[in-house]
Amino acid sequence: MITRPLGKSDLHITPLGFGAWAVGGAWEFGWGPQDDAASISAIHHALDLGINWIDTAAVYGLGHSEEVVARALAGRPNRPYVFTKCGLVWDAEGKTTRSLAQVTRELDASLRRLEVDVIDLYQVHWLPADTSFEPGFEALAEAQRKGRIRHIGVSNFDVPLMERARRIAPIISLQPPYSMIRRDIEHEILPYCQQEGIGVIVYSPMASGLLSGSMTRDRIANLPADDWRRRSSAFAEPNLTRNLELVDELRDVAKREGARTPGEVAVAWTLQNPAVTAAIVGARSPEQVDGWIGAAAVPVS
Repeated sequence: MITRPLGKSDLHITPLGFGAWAVGGAWEFGWGPQDDAASISAIHHALDLGINWIDTAAVYGLGHSEEVVARALAGRPNRPYVFTKCGLVWDAEGKTTRSLAQVTRELDASLRRLEVDVIDLYQVHWLPADTSFEPGFEALAEAQRKGRIRHIGVSNFDVPLMERARRIAPIISLQPPYSMIRRDIEHEILPYCQQEGIGVIVYSPMASGLLSGSMTRDRIANLPADDWRRRSSAFAEPNLTRNLELVDELRDVAKREGARTPGEVAVAWTLQNPAVTAAIVGARSPEQVDGWIGAAAVPVS
């Protein structure tokens, strides 16, 4: 599989990366029950098919996703790049808070859970809700100087926030949501990143599975009670009917372009934007990986 440089860095990544959000298990924004063995099999399958990076976060499963990733990579030859995130901390009850006040402690914990000495890309998950923005980025810059992280990235930032961060430390990437039903970053954020040489790795290109082709009304109605998508407006009326009609259109495109699934078309569509470096695509089983692995080769405009 081809690779692309991620911003102004030495990281050359495949256009598709494995997203480990859904393999974290139970937490506030979990996806329902998940078997760790299935998660590890999915990661192995993606790597065997050429994927060379994994994206996770400390908060996914409150640390569990990072532990699953470490188990999946133990003993693997040609280890992939590992990207994770900081800035969402949780208390004993699992309630999360946006803060960079504990960056060093968070980094220590992620390094331990991932069983690595250095993190390839360490990303700030969200804008802090407190006054820890500048001190937190200074701590990240110090960790980079010490060789504990190779590169700094951000997630869910707008242009003013990226400029604020860049006054303290260089950032090589942005991770925003982007899909055929969520396109707001096209107006200002993507042009800015392209102009400034900041890589863009988009998340939820299949709209959290809604555009995968496997979602039906019955399946959506029977999502587990602890699946966060039950609270998403994209999975509820009046948006649901419109979104499922889009999936029918994607099926037609898939037939015309030789894609196997609507999901591959949806992911391929995000990759056609010249400002987008790569897309993060999640999977909870090897079969789900097969549903999107061909997206990089689908000619969608």
